Amino acid sequence: MAGSLWMIAAMGAFSVEDAFVKAASAGLPVAEVLVLFGLGGAAVFALAARLSGARLLSPAVLSRAMCVRAVFEVTGRLFYVLALALTPLSSTTVILQATPILVVGGAALFLGETVGWRRWTAIALGLAGVVLIVRPGADGVSALSVLAVIGTIGFAGRDLASRMAPASLGAAVLGFYGFLAVVAAGGLFALWAREPFLAPAPGQALSIAAAVAAGALAYGCLMTAMRTGEVGAVTPFRYTRLLFGIGLGMAVFGETPGAGTLLGAGLIVLSGLFILWRGRR
Repeated sequence: MAGSLWMIAAMGAFSVEDAFVKAASAGLPVAEVLVLFGLGGAAVFALAARLSGARLLSPAVLSRAMCVRAVFEVTGRLFYVLALALTPLSSTTVILQATPILVVGGAALFLGETVGWRRWTAIALGLAGVVLIVRPGADGVSALSVLAVIGTIGFAGRDLASRMAPASLGAAVLGFYGFLAVVAAGGLFALWAREPFLAPAPGQALSIAAAVAAGALAYGCLMTAMRTGEVGAVTPFRYTRLLFGIGLGMAVFGETPGAGTLLGAGLIVLSGLFILWRGRR
């Protein structure tokens, strides 16, 4: 029960982080939001690493798995923040919930893990849910949801690479380099978009600071949840992020999820829960 409550708190905090990032992106260039958010998060995890006695600089940081992780982190963060800025928070949050499904499929394809036909069927249903949300050939807003799909693929690749990362690198060190990758994503996008950075207004600076604080809180709650409760019992509560994301989208940004988004969300959640259950079997 304690682990489940920590997981719900983590998902709520992650949704609050997304809402503040979306709010900041409304008045600032996306590249600037990424850089400022990444610097703030990196500072938080650098402090956490120092307090825990972990070394930020070690040969393990340059391992192949960490380099691959950095590439996927940059991809995931960049396209997910673009999706937050340009598409509804509710649909972006729903698409993100396909990450565990992609991780299971990727583990079978690239890490040699055994996945039976039942879980492959569930993966296909989950991806069908994503297609329902994106609705290829529909209006421009739906087409922009492809940004969230690319971001989700990036996060799934990051999670797979994290499984292969050297065991000597703790959570604080991984978090530090993860946020440095966010800074890199912002820098690369700034070179491509060529938008000048602006002096943040007080409200915009507060939104970015709140996003960093919510993200750090969410990460801490997530680590506590995974260490407190049984993984198989705690993990399904990740899908409560759907409720928080859709709720914040409706309450703060005036969004109204369509039938396709809700049906797609149902397929993603059901397939994800079945994959978790079948994996335990």
